[in-house]
Amino acid sequence: MGLESVGGLAMHIILSNLGPVDTASVACLGRRFRVWASDDSLWAQFYSEDLNLSSPLDPNGNPAPSFKAAYQSWREEFAMYPWPLVTRAKRCWSKLKEWLEVNFPEALPTLRKGATEDEIEEFETSLKVKLPLPTRVLYRFCDGQELPNEEDSGSLPSSLSGIIGGYALYEHFVNVFLLPLSQMLVDTEDIMRQPGFSSRSKYIVVAASATYSEKIFFLDCRSGQLFVGTRNFVTDGEMLPCVPEALISSVHDSNGSQPQDAMLLWLEEHGRRLHDGIIKVRQEGKIRSINLFPELPPLCSSAITNGVKVRASAVFVPEFSNLRDESEKFLFAYSIRMSLSPNGCVINGVTFSSCQLYWRHWIIRANDAVVSDVNAEAVIGKFPLLHPGEEEFV
Repeated sequence: MGLESVGGLAMHIILSNLGPVDTASVACLGRRFRVWASDDSLWAQFYSEDLNLSSPLDPNGNPAPSFKAAYQSWREEFAMYPWPLVTRAKRCWSKLKEWLEVNFPEALPTLRKGATEDEIEEFETSLKVKLPLPTRVLYRFCDGQELPNEEDSGSLPSSLSGIIGGYALYEHFVNVFLLPLSQMLVDTEDIMRQPGFSSRSKYIVVAASATYSEKIFFLDCRSGQLFVGTRNFVTDGEMLPCVPEALISSVHDSNGSQPQDAMLLWLEEHGRRLHDGIIKVRQEGKIRSINLFPELPPLCSSAITNGVKVRASAVFVPEFSNLRDESEKFLFAYSIRMSLSPNGCVINGVTFSSCQLYWRHWIIRANDAVVSDVNAEAVIGKFPLLHPGEEEFV
């Protein structure tokens, strides 16, 4: 075809569009093609696109002599998995870590280094399960989070760095950590000893709240579905699925084109909501945590009246839901946030430098049905005084 006469620049463009596998094949055509296909700037591009890394490192974080060598070491390390799944899991973790670095750096030190194949196989042998491929790859990149010390588990400042986040409703406080394999083993064995759980021998605990308020997530290793416990979990093991079944596919097929389990989909969606600003880190006093009450429309509504801004949003609380009781089948909590605009409160053309809540009226609807109508003075027993520029009253 006369490709050798095309020239190095044109071949660089051609190879960069072929991708790493075809570029490696082209290198077998002849000496000149081998030189073109060995251009390290080409492999730097492939390395960055697939692994979102800017310096040549092997999977253990050690410097590699070139981008080509680094890329090859990654392909060899994860050769037992579909490569598209590896790059997808790597992007998922990179996206979460990038967000944490900017918005919640105190949570970064809690992330553990990836588990080895031997550690994963030992875990599977201990529980007699086979992890879905996507979950295996996720744990190869990060073995969950370091948990707070046992003596600190009730201390809020030390237990708010769960990357899955949570919420507070009166005395109920949830902050969910992604568990490391060692803790997954302990928690799963503890729960499976309880009556009524023998039929769920392939379920493992993957995430849980590190506070006194319980919220537990389970992965079904056979189907790849993720579940969360309800109010009736302790008495009869009642759970709710976290991901639509139709989205889960090829969870144990190493030759599948697009294997995805609920764990991968769940973490990807969580990362998307963080990056899009739908959920954020909120601070109460000196305590910061990822708060699951939505911040953006249409999941968060806001209205400004006379300079007073009120924002409202809701979050599903599965651990309070009761699938056996129609009135409590799906329980939601709401959050109301109030603030005063920089110009103060303006009524009939007169500006006031502060505004105090005296009376509130909530009309709460589920679809078109009014489920609660609260009309009384104060809010949570308080009469908040709002000033321009101050933090929202929540």
